[in-house]
Amino acid sequence: MLGAEEQYKILMRGVIDQVPGNALLEKLKKSVETGVPLRVKMGVDPTAPDVHLGHTVVMRKLRQFQDLGHTVVLIVGDYTATVGDPSGRNSTRPPLSHEQVLANAETYKKQFFKIVDESRTEVVYNGQWFSKMSFLEILGLMSRLTVAQMLERQDFANRYKNGVSIGIHEFVYPLMQGWDSVEIRSDVELGGTDQKFNVLRGRELQAWKGMDGQVGLFLPILLGTDGERKMSKSIGNYVGVNEPPQTMYHKIYNIADAIVPDWYRLLTDEPLEEVDAMAEGIASGRLNPMELKHRLAKIIVSQYHGERAAEEARAAEAAIQSGSAIPDDAPCFSLPEGETGVLDLLLAVKAFASKGEARRMIANGGVRIGGEKLSSPDGTVSVGRELVVQVGKRKFYKVNF
Repeated sequence: MLGAEEQYKILMRGVIDQVPGNALLEKLKKSVETGVPLRVKMGVDPTAPDVHLGHTVVMRKLRQFQDLGHTVVLIVGDYTATVGDPSGRNSTRPPLSHEQVLANAETYKKQFFKIVDESRTEVVYNGQWFSKMSFLEILGLMSRLTVAQMLERQDFANRYKNGVSIGIHEFVYPLMQGWDSVEIRSDVELGGTDQKFNVLRGRELQAWKGMDGQVGLFLPILLGTDGERKMSKSIGNYVGVNEPPQTMYHKIYNIADAIVPDWYRLLTDEPLEEVDAMAEGIASGRLNPMELKHRLAKIIVSQYHGERAAEEARAAEAAIQSGSAIPDDAPCFSLPEGETGVLDLLLAVKAFASKGEARRMIANGGVRIGGEKLSSPDGTVSVGRELVVQVGKRKFYKVNF
């Protein structure tokens, strides 16, 4: 086992906050001295079956802990998921049935273990303890948190101020997540920055029960492919772990230039000195972000599909960029057979929000239909075979009749 300081340096990569400060180093020193591995907690509520790259930021950190000899405890929130984590939400989550949650969990675990070593992971369901708690025990748990504390949270404060309803059950969620830490006696809990309030409840409840409090390690929220918002399937700015290699490669290659260094920092093992130099090079115009994105896409696709698949995906992307192929995930639309106006076609495939926007792009030479660049917005198109609409270099739409 590496020394505590060496482990600490490895584990702090990408971490933007820990609570309390430097507590992880003390935990690591004790672990090295006693030979007892740390118990590292990650709780997941399988409210959806799919894992995207945003989820893997924390998962990769779990794998680092495992590679250093520590134990990962995955808590599947089959009970917390039926409540729904209110963190960062501006409305109450729709409830899921217990059966839905369990079905999602099986798919989620298969993707989780693409990154985390299953043989060094304990998997527990928090229904094991919550299903057995009496109402008196639940009331005792609820007494550990005040309404004032809950309303200090920005998400709840905003909802209360705006007159948006807050369910009493949502107040219970942080306590449920905190109680999970008591049950598994966690030493460390990982989460995104939006999980800080919940993770601190775990420390408080452990202290209440006479335990050493867990350390909270917080990692940045990964911005999605648009470079503006948190990665989310509902927004559509995500890259899924289970997506085909070419689809994954194409999405990564087309991420916003500004987030390339952060993706290297959080999703790869590239040396931080190189990543910092890369960020400076992009900002100064010295480095071409497109080449860096090719390299990034190859690294990430290799992680999930292997090097051969990544090489094939790179070749497919080169064909797309040359105009001789289209991406596998290009949206497909069915239209009635016959003649249709160019502008009507572009709006029908949702390439533009308005005809004015479409006209401007056509005037700039940025629209092709069937491989031909449009010179005028006033023509018509015959829909009687498959057509490909291309907007700029990156957006493609298939049209069938």
